[in-house]
This record gives sequence, structure tokens and C-alpha cells, in this order.
Amino acid sequence: MPRNAEVIRQWSILRQLEASRRAHIDDLAEQTGVTTRTIRRDLEALQTAGFPLYDEVIDGKRYWMLEQRAFKRLDDTGFTLAELSALYFSRTLVECLASTPFQQDVASAFDKLAAALTPGMRQFLDRLPLVIQAKGAQASPADERAGREHVARVLDATLHSRRARVTYFSLSSAREKAYLIEPHRLVYSQGGLYLIAFVPEYGELRTFSVDRMRAVSLLEERFTPSEMPDEAFAHSLGVNDGPPETIEIAFEPRIAPYVRERRWHASQRHVDQPDGGIVVTLDVCNDWALRSWILGFGPLARVLSPASLAHQIRDEVEQTRSRYAALE
Repeated sequence: MPRNAEVIRQWSILRQLEASRRAHIDDLAEQTGVTTRTIRRDLEALQTAGFPLYDEVIDGKRYWMLEQRAFKRLDDTGFTLAELSALYFSRTLVECLASTPFQQDVASAFDKLAAALTPGMRQFLDRLPLVIQAKGAQASPADERAGREHVARVLDATLHSRRARVTYFSLSSAREKAYLIEPHRLVYSQGGLYLIAFVPEYGELRTFSVDRMRAVSLLEERFTPSEMPDEAFAHSLGVNDGPPETIEIAFEPRIAPYVRERRWHASQRHVDQPDGGIVVTLDVCNDWALRSWILGFGPLARVLSPASLAHQIRDEVEQTRSRYAALE
């Protein structure tokens, strides 16, 4: 069984125990679509990991429960000022989750943390955003209207391996289409949420933007998740699952220091040039994200290989130039 399916199932068990206060193994097995033997192994694994689970016999039946004050010992441990500062700073980093069902949980957790501080500490820590900030993408109008409800449903489908029907607006075809999907993973990338799902009609995994979902309905049908790579979109600078190619780009001396100091992709290598320039090699897929990244450097970047990509960039530049021809 894929590792991600096991983790998702065990997380689902924890959430179910937290929500219902107690649950019988038979109920957990039915809700997750596995055997009671598998549930027992999951419960043992969670206990071994340190989660405060315990069982109790009530009216002749054995129920499992989760200690509601799981981290009450934290009061005795205490935070250092540096740790509290780091946590408060992280609040700005997790604001990107504002369009997901985690928003209330995150806000509640930080509010409880703030309540444990003295007024003087809160006053000090509330000043941190003035000197340390994290800038994230803003939520889109779709997020504000119906996005949260759609995210909640596809997340539910993903956690419980349930099939779903989605009405989706495709930008490429400029029309809506209905899909039967098997949701595998939600990914937050470049200011948006994306769902990686298997589409039985096409026999392959596809990526859907949650912003472009017009309707989501869950089915009672279950599916067995496929093995997924540890990292989503690993070969793309953006949101794409295409095959990687070896890309070589030469950067002019005046932009080379900026390019050199950033980690644009895990496959990145560079070779310094005698004139102060730099040649960067990436093993990524040739997609819109790569081309827009290159074009963003304007005349300071030049594709060396492959030739097909160099021609694409040249054509993009020519088309852009023609749009400004009237100014000449």
C-alpha cells in the first residue's frame, strides 16, 4: 500500500477520534474502507508515535479515545523567547492557508498561544511583523466566494479515498466539463491550490486548479490510491508534471550575482564565465513557468540549449515586440 495512503488514513483516524470523542474499531474500519486488523495496526502505530490514544470498555464494547488535552504538558515545558518569536513569525508564513479548511484551526492555535502570554510579551511579539514579514500570494476572488467549500470537499475525498464528480472550467478549451475523479493530493503552489487526481476516463493523473472548480460532489465509491512521488511538480518551476529536459541558460554579468545566490530548482548547477556571467543548467520540463521565468530576465538571459526552447523564446520576444510596433 502506498505510504501516503497510510498516513492519510491515520490522520483521518485522529480527526475522527477528536471529533467524536470515542469510536469503535468497526466504525473506523468502515469509514476508512480497510479491515479492523489494519485499524488496530494504525492505532498501535499512532500510540508508538506518542499520540495519547487509549481504549475503554463501555456497555460491553471497547472504544478508542483521544486525550483531548493532548499537549497539556506543554504548560510545564515553557517556551523560550526565541521560540515564541519564531512561532509568531511563522504565523505570517501560514497565512497562505487562508483559503483552506485549516484557516480556523491555525487562527485558533495562535490565539490560544497568545492567551498564554503576558501582556508585555504580547506587546513585544505583536511588533515583530513591523521588522520581519513574509509576503505571500493573495487569495483569489474564487477563494473568497466558493473556494473554501470546494477545498473542504476535495480534502474530504482525498483523506477518505472517495471518488468525486467535479465540474471544471478549462482555460485551454474555454468551457466547462464534468469529470469523475479519484483525488490523491492537494498542493499549494504559486498562490493557488491544485488537486492531483486520477481520471479513470483518461487512465492518468491530472492536475486541477481548485479556483476553476465550479461544483464538487462526493460519491460513496472508494478507490485505492496510487503511489505518488514525495514531491509534487518536482520537475517544474511551476505547476506541471511533464518530463524533464536539460536546459542551459547564459546570464549576463550584471544579473549573474542575483541568479547565483538563489535556488531556483533542486537540479540547478552553474558554471561561472570569464566575463563575469554565469551559465545555469536545470533539469526541468519545458513549460509555461520555465519560459515566463526566462522571459522575465529580458535581454539578460539567453537560452543555449535545447534549440527548440531557444526558438520558442525568440518567437515570444518577436510577438511581444510586434505588439509595441505602433510606438516606433
